Amino acid sequence: MAGRFAPRTARAVLPPRTAVPMRRPPAPPGPSSPPDAPPLTREWTPPGPLDLRLVLGPLRRGPADPTFRMVADGTFWRASRTPQGPGALRVAARAGRIEATAWGPGANWLLEGLPALLGAEDDPDAFVPRHRLLALTRHRRPGLRLLRTGLVMESLIPSVLEQKVTTDEAYGAWRRLVRRFGTPAPGPTAELGLYVMPDPRGWAMIPSWEWHRANVDAKRSSTILRAVRVARRLEEAAAMDLPEARARLELIPGIGPWTSAEVLQRSNGAADAVTVGDLHLPGIVGHALAGHRDADDAEMLALLAPYEGQRHRATRLILLSGRTPERRAPRRAPGDIVDL
Repeated sequence: MAGRFAPRTARAVLPPRTAVPMRRPPAPPGPSSPPDAPPLTREWTPPGPLDLRLVLGPLRRGPADPTFRMVADGTFWRASRTPQGPGALRVAARAGRIEATAWGPGANWLLEGLPALLGAEDDPDAFVPRHRLLALTRHRRPGLRLLRTGLVMESLIPSVLEQKVTTDEAYGAWRRLVRRFGTPAPGPTAELGLYVMPDPRGWAMIPSWEWHRANVDAKRSSTILRAVRVARRLEEAAAMDLPEARARLELIPGIGPWTSAEVLQRSNGAADAVTVGDLHLPGIVGHALAGHRDADDAEMLALLAPYEGQRHRATRLILLSGRTPERRAPRRAPGDIVDL
């Protein structure tokens, strides 16, 4: 859901490279595949139940996301810009195993990161439910694991686009910008319409009028432009612990707690990255755990305090439970600056 965090405007400077300790040294990049190389494949057996729809769902930015597809046979496709270049990944569950195929220069990187992407580094047993609703939902959704992409910018840019607008506006902007300035994904993806998002230079070269045509205001486009100028430093956050990673991202004016949480939930698999500053989430959590649909961030955090370290997982389970308050007002009408 789109958030309501008001971007900061104060200018900040990134710290020296050694100022923030890494969680672990980044792995050296493996060999990349040439653009015309045959696809690479990998099979992986997850350590427990795994629901691909639940695990990979947070990566989809709307039903027409040009970087993500789910087809009728249950196969998932994903296009990414990896440290080794663009790549396309196809993932399917077959008889308790995960079968994956990857294309493009980033194919090897994508397959090496497959277990982490599908939650191998997540520990569902670390979550101890203290509300009956969460215990029942976890029992009914045993395949939920928290993914980890290891890629910051691919989650940061769409999250910035979702600031203070409706999801339809944000998804439309992401779709238009990626299709217009991205590149077709490698492999047999033409029929799917799969695209790889632009690289940092590509984002930086988008003219101001194209942001306007995509219905993106100056605040959000300026935040993205500031971020892509230091994209390499921001990508380092994927190997940091949560507090350091959050601090690194929030040094960029326009990136605050809402945006950093939305990013680190995906890039780092951060089980405790609770989203604050959201228009709807406090009321949903308050309604589910205390019968109070008008809860604010402070009350939400108090209700989630027993799940310290696992607060993001707790909110995922609440959203999956279906216990959300009934709508009391008409859905907000999307804004449109294109004709201004």
